[in-house]
Amino acid sequence: MKVLVADKFEQSGQDGLRAIGCEVSYQPDLKDEALVQAIERERPDVLVVRSTKVTEAMLDAGALKLVVRAGAGYNTIDVAEASARGIYVSNCPGKNSIAVAELAFALILALDRRIADNVISLRRGEWNKKEFSKARGLYGRTLGLIGLGRIGQEMIPRAAAFGMAVVAWSRSLTPQRAEELGIEYKESPLDVAQSADIVSLHLALKPETRAVIGADFFNNMREGAYFINTSRGEVVDQSALVHAIHTRGIRAGLDVYANEPTSSTGEFTDEIAREANLYGTHHVGASTDQAQEAIAAETVRIVQTFKDTGKVPNVVNLAARTPATHMLVVRHRDRPGVLAHVLDAIRSAEINVQEMENIVFEGAQAAVARINLDKAPPSETLERLSLENPDIIELSLLEIKS
Repeated sequence: MKVLVADKFEQSGQDGLRAIGCEVSYQPDLKDEALVQAIERERPDVLVVRSTKVTEAMLDAGALKLVVRAGAGYNTIDVAEASARGIYVSNCPGKNSIAVAELAFALILALDRRIADNVISLRRGEWNKKEFSKARGLYGRTLGLIGLGRIGQEMIPRAAAFGMAVVAWSRSLTPQRAEELGIEYKESPLDVAQSADIVSLHLALKPETRAVIGADFFNNMREGAYFINTSRGEVVDQSALVHAIHTRGIRAGLDVYANEPTSSTGEFTDEIAREANLYGTHHVGASTDQAQEAIAAETVRIVQTFKDTGKVPNVVNLAARTPATHMLVVRHRDRPGVLAHVLDAIRSAEINVQEMENIVFEGAQAAVARINLDKAPPSETLERLSLENPDIIELSLLEIKS
């Protein structure tokens, strides 16, 4: 199996891929048209990326079977076009959770103690203890979490260590689960904004979350509160954030931005970086040695499972629900041609198979096939199948409930 790695990737991951029998091409600087050409020339089975964008042209260029995002998000991959071509997309969720939570707290502390300004002042040869002695402190403050996936949950024990109360909202959070986690449940993001001294954002980028944090949210935050975003820049209406910094004294700590460079180095001309009340880092939340080693190991596991079984761990683009309306259950003797006979009859009736599995019983004498169809076969088709093939033990048709 050929694997093209088109981003920086740990040596342990490269060695791991080779150890499982993969032919590895490591070209971390490939981007855009150069990556299209490499895929066309080398025809890899698997493409591994981190921040590199995977476009429709890349998906068309060769014979890709699997794209692995060596990280948690996958918004840089054209998942819809991959799905249309039958290309699996997988990622490595949870492996960078601790690293991102650590950076989120680093930004909180840096804002509170104005660490960056302290350093800049000292490097200028200035001593200004009077100015920099002003800090609020974290003990007894309330941390608000928007999104409570793995990273959000990693924030909870760190907040407890600083003596902070935690309030949270997430689509999946219930009052019972909040009680189990030792935090306070809030019914909406606005409720979190109103209740917290510091808000930390941990939402995945999806169509429904794009710019979900906007003017209403910032208008409901407390005057002078801190806002932290280590998730995705596009989740926030950046102009609304800048307005809140100017009019409500909001102080922000950002690791992500609405308009980030596509390469790891280059110019960053976004005006938000020049805001005096903003501390920014370079989208490095997952960039610790610990996190990258864990992600590399998970990438190897994904590729090995795919290579050995054809199954893909952490796949993100399989249909949660297909157009199937009926399931045909075929109990049959485990002999050649039985399923071919059934599928030929289904094809003749112009019915499309949506999903199918065949389970063999111990001893390999009999099996049961479950075939999901986009409409019910005619009764005469089922009767003919039972009569024509003596290896079919029983046929039953079930309606799939929505």
